[in-house]
Amino acid sequence: MCWYDIFFIFFLLSCLFGLSLATELSFVTCGSVVKLLNVKHNVRLHSHDVSSGQQSVTGVTTVEDSNSYWSVRGNSRAPCHRGTPVKCGQTIRLTHLNTGRNLHSHYFASPLSSNQEVSAFGEEGEGDHLDDWMVQCGGSVWEREEAVRFQHASTDTLLSVTGEQYGRPIHGQREVHAMTGPSQHSLWRAMEGVFMKPSEIHDHRVLQEGSF
Repeated sequence: MCWYDIFFIFFLLSCLFGLSLATELSFVTCGSVVKLLNVKHNVRLHSHDVSSGQQSVTGVTTVEDSNSYWSVRGNSRAPCHRGTPVKCGQTIRLTHLNTGRNLHSHYFASPLSSNQEVSAFGEEGEGDHLDDWMVQCGGSVWEREEAVRFQHASTDTLLSVTGEQYGRPIHGQREVHAMTGPSQHSLWRAMEGVFMKPSEIHDHRVLQEGSF
């Protein structure tokens, strides 16, 4: 069983049993599964297969789509232990829950805006160093209510949305790309999801569910 299958089972169980104590947890932790909202454009980070194994990353206005869930994981060199608060300045991977591919960027132009392309890459959560993103936030840890930025570790660009919309077959979805320099277009906030509570006794973990 793959790691993302396990996460999906945890997610379904949390919905089934109605765990609703996430209000106790004010920060994002490693192992959490979240949706990320672009504050400026009110779209959630989204991904799905397009064709021939290619996987796009876009922004969607739909709240309920399961293809907008991302798992917060360690980077390509360092693990991120479940339940540990994500620190400001920490480098992580964001792995698409349904497909196991990582949020990825590289020195190619995006199709609509000609900014730096963002896509989904890898298999079963394994990719390369171009999947690493540094969390930029104002305090010591990534607060759930805080608008944060994600800086691509290899190119120093920021995960952004500027409003360009695709036509068919993904009509209305917004282009997600990476840009140099911070702006309102690069602010994101953690929204719906399943949050891992920090361990209090050894490796005991408790899943906490956000509002859906």
